[in-house]
Amino acid sequence: MSDLLDLYQQVIVDHAKSPRNTGVLEGEGVRLEAAYNPLCGDRVTVYLDIGEDGVLQDIAFEGEGCAISQASASLMTELVKGLSVPEAIERFEAFRKLVTEEGTVDDDALERLGSAAALEGVRDYPMRVKCATLAWHALRVLLGEAEGRVEV
Repeated sequence: MSDLLDLYQQVIVDHAKSPRNTGVLEGEGVRLEAAYNPLCGDRVTVYLDIGEDGVLQDIAFEGEGCAISQASASLMTELVKGLSVPEAIERFEAFRKLVTEEGTVDDDALERLGSAAALEGVRDYPMRVKCATLAWHALRVLLGEAEGRVEV
């Protein structure tokens, strides 16, 4: 189990130091949602481009804050890019459940979370859950807006 924890720590550190999909997306279809955690100062803005077919064509984020919030945002962007709106919502729900005390995530859901499952240990530190879920909640707002305007 120690090897697995070491691997998870490496994934988090890697994404915190070299976050993926950072920057600003521009274009007609791009939507954004900003989120702020006043408890620790984490800030994130998520940019999302959803195609007419309901597929997340592109996603990016800008942010500042702790390693957990930045790594989580980076992992999230890698996980959901190319998914449909319903698939991305399912990943959000699985991740939220993974990092909170709301039960266990089944093996299939855990597998669908891919590298984002590295953040499972956050559930042991309730003050860090907000850090890990900040970008995900911004994404969920954007996905909720999209549910009404794309065929799912």
